[in-house]
Amino acid sequence: MSGTSLDGVDIAYCIFSEDKGKWLYRIECAETAPYDKIWKETLGTLENSTASHFIEIHKNYGHFLGKLICGFITKNKLQPDLIASHGHTVFHQPEKQITCQIGDGAAIAAECGIPVVCDFRSGDVAFGGQGAPLVPIGDKFLFPGFEYCLNLGGFANISYEYHAKRIAFDISPVNIVLNRLASLLGKDYDNKGRLAASGKLNRSLLSDLNGLGYYHLNPPKSLGREWLQENIQPVMDKYAVPVQDKLYTFCEHIGMQVSRAIKDMSHGRMIITGGGAYNDFLISRIRAYLNHEIFIPDNKTIEFKEALIFAFLGVLRMRSEINCFCSVTGASRDSICGAVYLG
Repeated sequence: MSGTSLDGVDIAYCIFSEDKGKWLYRIECAETAPYDKIWKETLGTLENSTASHFIEIHKNYGHFLGKLICGFITKNKLQPDLIASHGHTVFHQPEKQITCQIGDGAAIAAECGIPVVCDFRSGDVAFGGQGAPLVPIGDKFLFPGFEYCLNLGGFANISYEYHAKRIAFDISPVNIVLNRLASLLGKDYDNKGRLAASGKLNRSLLSDLNGLGYYHLNPPKSLGREWLQENIQPVMDKYAVPVQDKLYTFCEHIGMQVSRAIKDMSHGRMIITGGGAYNDFLISRIRAYLNHEIFIPDNKTIEFKEALIFAFLGVLRMRSEINCFCSVTGASRDSICGAVYLG
């Protein structure tokens, strides 16, 4: 799993079983392989490349992932049945029926000699869906004890049951903006939100952010880097205020948007995962706007829940079972998504 915040590649070895119709899981071992400077720059600018360069990087990135996975398997003495690879999203414009995650599945299979499931999103997009979020099916079957599952990654997304259907959507940008702001102060990220906590609220900036059109759309809806560049970046650039103030204000913005996303829903338990769960200041702003019971799980679940669920999607794909809900994505029907390379 590679997220929009470009932290690195999450690799998790997951074991699944069924007991009386319920899915059980275990994350046996997991790690994040950080991107070096070259891969960060390559992935961060790939959307502006030529077609031939894009295909070359798609292939090279697949071999890169394959080598990482092989090293992980050898180091941990594993015997996996399959590899489920999300890849790295470069384009996501569902309104144009476009989504693209690089990381050639054939290259991964060639490196590892193990069946590979990849390209999870394009099938749903072909049926008219957003191709995102895909995690909610895992939320439903692997985390049934929580009414709300909130992930704070590059973007925030949430899922919950509504009238016997799973509903999910992207709420707002999170780490993709916070990390970029922290980089202006020479930091990779805002550790525990201390930089944000040292700033102050800019109400004009907050108002402009909350006024963006996306926040007034009904789901299904999803976000991508293109939307961020066209909408968030101009608003942030408009204000010549200290970076700490922008961090504070954006955390406030996230808290308000999370609250708005479930303002009409009943009280319940909420599990929060993703890198943003470590941002104490951000969590405090989310708590300030919610009356739900918030649960922060163990570090392995915080960091590798998305990798876990894409492994689960791969299992469902290999069993030819539905792994994408149209109630979440807006597609014309539920579907079995993912391309398979047998290795």
